[in-house]
Amino acid sequence: MPDQPAPRPAPRPTGQITGRAGGQPSATDPAPSGAAASAPSAPSRAKGPREDSLRARQDLLSRTALGVFRLNGQFLSVSEELARPAGLTAAWWQVIGAVLREPLPVAAIARAMGITRQSVQRIADLLAAKGLAEYVPNPAHRRAKLLRPTEAGRAAVARIGPGHAALATRLAEALGEDGFAETVRVLERLSAALDTLPPSPDVPA
Repeated sequence: MPDQPAPRPAPRPTGQITGRAGGQPSATDPAPSGAAASAPSAPSRAKGPREDSLRARQDLLSRTALGVFRLNGQFLSVSEELARPAGLTAAWWQVIGAVLREPLPVAAIARAMGITRQSVQRIADLLAAKGLAEYVPNPAHRRAKLLRPTEAGRAAVARIGPGHAALATRLAEALGEDGFAETVRVLERLSAALDTLPPSPDVPA
């Protein structure tokens, strides 16, 4: 008997898995070809101009905050270097500097410096113990004494003067006189704006 060609297998229906009874597709079957496969997916929601504007403002706020945080660290580092030869720390210099023009209570120093009252009180007590500052009576408030620098405290701050002047000159050269002044104005405006903002409303979780 002559050899017969082997019969060709029947074509498998689209989506059929080998060995599956009845050839019914399952959820794991490959997607069908043809028009159904080329059907477009649901379009994503386009961002409106209001959402774009909000995101841009949030980005500006984040960049501002990060810039200020970095500046704070940079100024603290520089202040430590300037104050060290005078026997001060940056924090001690900050508190003494706040009362060079006039004696102030601890609460007023804290507001002016943007730090907590507890921190100022601790530093003021240390300065008084080291003879760099002293407490004097407050005519407006018997319990809230005023802090003022002693002659030793003023002399310590004076020793920082040359390094402070040199840094000011270098910044003016780097930014330009007008740019330096504008930088100060912008930072002062930012601080004033934050002071005048109303409390933020509670944000639901």
